[in-house]
Amino acid sequence: MYRSKFLVLIILLIWFVISFVTNIMGPLMPIVIETYQLSLTMAAFLPFSFFLAYGIASIPSGALIERVGEKRAMLIAFCLNLIGSLAIAVYPVYAMALFSLFTIGIGMAMLQVIINPLMRTVGGEDNYAFYSVLAQLIFGLGSFVSPFVFTYLTSSQFVNNQEKGFIVFLNSLVNHNQQWTILYWLFGVIFIAVFILISSIYIPKVELKEDEKGGTIDTYFELIKDKKVILFFIGIVAYVGTEQSLANWMSEFLKQYHGFDALTKGAEAVAWFWGLMSIGCLLGLLLLKILDSKIVLKGAALFTLAAITVALFGSSQLSYYAFMFSGFTISVMFSIIFSLALNSVSQHHGSFSGILCTGIFGGALLPLLVGALGDIIGLRYALMVLYISVGYIMYLAFYAKPLISNKTILSKKQS
Repeated sequence: MYRSKFLVLIILLIWFVISFVTNIMGPLMPIVIETYQLSLTMAAFLPFSFFLAYGIASIPSGALIERVGEKRAMLIAFCLNLIGSLAIAVYPVYAMALFSLFTIGIGMAMLQVIINPLMRTVGGEDNYAFYSVLAQLIFGLGSFVSPFVFTYLTSSQFVNNQEKGFIVFLNSLVNHNQQWTILYWLFGVIFIAVFILISSIYIPKVELKEDEKGGTIDTYFELIKDKKVILFFIGIVAYVGTEQSLANWMSEFLKQYHGFDALTKGAEAVAWFWGLMSIGCLLGLLLLKILDSKIVLKGAALFTLAAITVALFGSSQLSYYAFMFSGFTISVMFSIIFSLALNSVSQHHGSFSGILCTGIFGGALLPLLVGALGDIIGLRYALMVLYISVGYIMYLAFYAKPLISNKTILSKKQS
């Protein structure tokens, strides 16, 4: 097995880039709504376009990677990302934004399919758990940093700065006085830099383990006939939909109901939502060494319901902090649901993983539903849909009967 700490660093860099670009939509949402004079429904089609690409591209990406190899597939992915970024930067209209986000979404889906097994190969199976957690933290860091970069690049002090420099050069490229599009010029430069970096290094061929390979069509049909598979698939849909609804709509909510400035306080709330999610992952690792994962998931769902209630109906300051804190409370949900799902079946884990990853489409579905309802009953009451999605996750915590439970300190002592 080919091991390289340098390639591990490259993969962590790619995780940072994925999160830096992917999770900027939340801070952008109020600005885009104002720029294009959009209804909440029309605005919701922007994240819908991005996550629709995940639902469509995740499984076909695996077949493409097997055909052309990891390195070429990564270069194709970054080309798609570059095309999407430049499209909206050069021609910043609503229809182009939809195309842009869909194209970037395909590229990001391809990258995630590539770099997970690649990390196991270049980091070593014995280090895979450690590097996976490290990748989660890097992902959270990218999501935490990007809203602050957004605030800086759109601040009046920066826009009026006449000094020469790289960022000021990017500012000169902005079309139609839409300052927020400078982000996509910056993304384009980042994608070019990473493309050149990937082109110049050796990327080994990944040999997938049997439980990482996708199965035949018959295997997928066999799985979807299993009630457990469907229930856990819906669980992933519910989690990603909850996460993206909070991240995408909190800034607009704080602007509408509490008068917070989207460029500063709104962006800051989204940043800390992702930052606290990373901190929550660390605490979650400790809790899972002490408690059964089902108990941890029940507690996370209960605290999330409380945080959502305070965010929707509390005072301006309580709402502001509750939205941020919800990132902390949901932080362990995805990994626990995923592990409970895989530990609930005895075979076909690769195919089941593909089905579960397709559930990331929930990040398109639920924010769109919130936007559509928001136009009818208001954003506050529309976000109450999250009571249903989080309630479903609570149900899963009671329903799950894994064949293998997570090891805790107590279980180790008993054995």
